[in-house]
Amino acid sequence: MKRSSKHISLAVILGVSLFLFSCKKEFLSVVPPTSLTPEQALSTEADLQVALRGAYQGLRTGVTSYTADMYGRSIPILGDLLADNTYQSTQNTNRYTLHNNFTFNVTDGNSMGIWSGCYSVILRTNNIINSAIASNANVDQYKGEAHAIRALAYFTLIRFFSRPYTDAPTGQGVPIITTYDPSAKPGRSSIAEVYTLINDDLNKAYSLLTKFTNSSQFNKYAAKALHAKVYLTMGDLANARTAALDVINNGGFSPLTTANHAGYWANSAITTSKLETIFEVSSDAVGNLSFDALSYLYSQAGNYGDMLCADDLYALYEAGDVRRALYPTGTRGGLPSVFINKYPVITGDVSDTKVLRLSEMYLIAAEASLPANETDARTYVNFVTSRRGASPITSTGSQLLEDIIRERRKELAFEGDRYFDLMRLKRTVQRSTNYPATARSITYDNYRRILPIPQIETDANPTIKGQQNPGY
Repeated sequence: MKRSSKHISLAVILGVSLFLFSCKKEFLSVVPPTSLTPEQALSTEADLQVALRGAYQGLRTGVTSYTADMYGRSIPILGDLLADNTYQSTQNTNRYTLHNNFTFNVTDGNSMGIWSGCYSVILRTNNIINSAIASNANVDQYKGEAHAIRALAYFTLIRFFSRPYTDAPTGQGVPIITTYDPSAKPGRSSIAEVYTLINDDLNKAYSLLTKFTNSSQFNKYAAKALHAKVYLTMGDLANARTAALDVINNGGFSPLTTANHAGYWANSAITTSKLETIFEVSSDAVGNLSFDALSYLYSQAGNYGDMLCADDLYALYEAGDVRRALYPTGTRGGLPSVFINKYPVITGDVSDTKVLRLSEMYLIAAEASLPANETDARTYVNFVTSRRGASPITSTGSQLLEDIIRERRKELAFEGDRYFDLMRLKRTVQRSTNYPATARSITYDNYRRILPIPQIETDANPTIKGQQNPGY
């Protein structure tokens, strides 16, 4: 959906400095760069904690003009809409129409929101990471969380705006910014260089983090879980398997079962129980996007409910599979529809966005065990199927890989992963008849398989002007 609100370029983001104080995790003040340097603004341990809250807030809301374009809504939506899991109902509010139709361009407001939101988060984490405050247990914890958040922001950018690492590591990535410089107009680093930074951040996070607080804050094994996902995306199966098994064996998280599956998704609050959720972006009763939240785009109980479950995805769930109950059927816009109740809470403490779950670690371990160890691959994937009421996977060879990828689609549906699976595997997006006829087969070489560098960025930054993604 094209936005009329004021655009924010990376150059502007780099010129904005810090948050002075915070009430809970929401109150945030920003001041011009001439008022305070990062060193002055972050001079105490308490300042670091406040800044960290701002970084977590940024994961949900991005920047003021694009409050719905981070993990609070657009990132998980586009991760399924650009693929084959969710589609826009004929009865809609014109949100994400261009992505449903695969006709977005350089003025796309959602692309701009993801770009500016991620770099705003990166700016905040850079100031924490670069703080000269003396090391102690709390400071190390805050810096470890900042490293993990920065890694997630760069991982988000590189997957949306660049070709996969498995395609061309030397290709154009995104600008790397690790220090505060309001005059900087950076160009694009290589994809490999961005992944080097991500891996370094996650290694540092793992070594610095010692405390588990709750499901909405990074901890040691949340950093390792993200690293497993990064390694899988890079095609580094050995390290992906090792990282996933570290989380499974040492993280202390317990899995979902058929008995607690429905209650897990009905709960909208952050938890300390370590049940399934490794990391989620919180939308609590104080800090949420209200009617712009992710749950409003899926739930039929609110004002929107634009996004529906694709028929071919729904058909994959067996009658006894507890996941099927999350997708009731009905009618919308005069057409038979499958609704999405994975995010059912739309008032008060609204449904959070799951980013890392234990079930995904088993699925990563399963895929990463191939082709060398099919026995382990079946064991790990069936750890999930056996706890959903689904038939066990018994296949071998190439069919086993296909069955694991299909199980990922079923388990992680509407959590924003499907599109990036199709990207890293270099597969055509083959959509059902729920989608427009002109946007049902999106081949891997289609230039719109990656988002455009926002025009406001290329206009403001002469270094990146000639580095637009091909085709735009």
